[in-house]
Amino acid sequence: MQSLEIIIDTLNIFLWDYFLVIVLCGVGIYYTIRLRFIQVLRFKQGVLLLLRGISLSGEKAGKAGMSSFQAIATAVAGQVGTGNLAGPATAIIAGGPGAIFWMWISSLLGMSTIYAEAILAQKYKSTDSNGQVVGGPAYYIEQGLKKKWLAVIFAILNILALGLVGNMVQSNSIANAFHNSFGVSTWVVGICIAILVSLVVVGGLHYIAALNEKLIPIMASLYITGAIITLIVNYQYVSQAFYLIFFAAFSPQAAFGGAIGISIQQAARFGIARGLFSNEAGMGSTPHAHAVAKVKNPEDQGLIAMMGVFTVCLIVTLTGLVIITTGLSSLNKEGLPLSELLSFIGEKGTGITVTQNAYEQTFGYWGNIFISVSLLFFAFSTIIGWYYYAETNVRYLCSSVRWLRCLKILVILCVFGASLFNVDLVWNMADAFNGLMVIPNIIALLILSPIVIEYTRKHVYRS
Repeated sequence: MQSLEIIIDTLNIFLWDYFLVIVLCGVGIYYTIRLRFIQVLRFKQGVLLLLRGISLSGEKAGKAGMSSFQAIATAVAGQVGTGNLAGPATAIIAGGPGAIFWMWISSLLGMSTIYAEAILAQKYKSTDSNGQVVGGPAYYIEQGLKKKWLAVIFAILNILALGLVGNMVQSNSIANAFHNSFGVSTWVVGICIAILVSLVVVGGLHYIAALNEKLIPIMASLYITGAIITLIVNYQYVSQAFYLIFFAAFSPQAAFGGAIGISIQQAARFGIARGLFSNEAGMGSTPHAHAVAKVKNPEDQGLIAMMGVFTVCLIVTLTGLVIITTGLSSLNKEGLPLSELLSFIGEKGTGITVTQNAYEQTFGYWGNIFISVSLLFFAFSTIIGWYYYAETNVRYLCSSVRWLRCLKILVILCVFGASLFNVDLVWNMADAFNGLMVIPNIIALLILSPIVIEYTRKHVYRS
């Protein structure tokens, strides 16, 4: 077991600290240039398309697919998970406040990448033997690249990374948060999660789409409201927080008086890595949802897909600002110098506990409750979104109803079982599978880029 842990840790360091940061950023830069900064020039159009489609009770999803808004809601459901609450904290502790700036950069580049994924997903979507519209990287890898074996590898990695292993850590996060906040046994929470998940996944695409179109807008609105209230309470530190984010991104030593051992490279490395992991651009997950959107023009779904990355970036930014401003407030109250900021934040814990402590400082006990409830919605929506992605890939490998039933049973068992034990190794394995899943998707994005570029120039930038 120890040998396995060493192998997984080494693989994750290579993938997420170096290889994927370079590759995903490189693809984002390539598409940004070749698509003429579409995330900037067509940002307003994407916002208008998103707002136009917002509905808490849209048309019923079925074999023919789902509405454009249901598709983006399902995509965001997968993107907005525990990483959006814990990611900024770990990035700040490891890379300083400047890491938030580099998370913005990764989001900016990721918007062009996810646009390309949505276009390809729409172009190469298909219908399985049961009449269900399906699509995603496995389909555009096979049809576009003519590489069936590579598509099969992607599908298997996706099922393992998201549907099974990934959903275990999401469930475990919920169970631990509620145990810490309310004292409820983790196995009791696990049973509740398993029951809720079973009610949704057994209902199929209709229930998944219906849940996400209602849950995501409410969930995001409540969390954003709570974050804004916290920033209003700490308003006198907001400008200083922004100053630290920009200054520390390029000169972390000067920002803290040379008292910390963080370099620009570290700020960029941790910020970009956490940003890419949060918005999932280029990872090959969200195209499964965008493929089944019922839209007249594929470019419309591509522009809407960019708004998913922007939404995630907004949530990550607010979380980061809350952590930094509450940290600055605490330093001021205790008379500590600015150089102690990162040490002070780090002493509060790592990941989600830092975020919980930040909100608890403002709202007291209710701040802890707020994050626990937010985590419930964030992680549960991710479980549902990731299950749908895994189901799509099971349909790709074998559309037999028997295998789909097996997947549903395995997912329900995994989300319950994960509540019973510590899943550090499982979480690391999910990171590794996620990282490996990126590789076949990136190969397809690069080789099929002429299709995306030509289509965009003809339909998006038409005069």
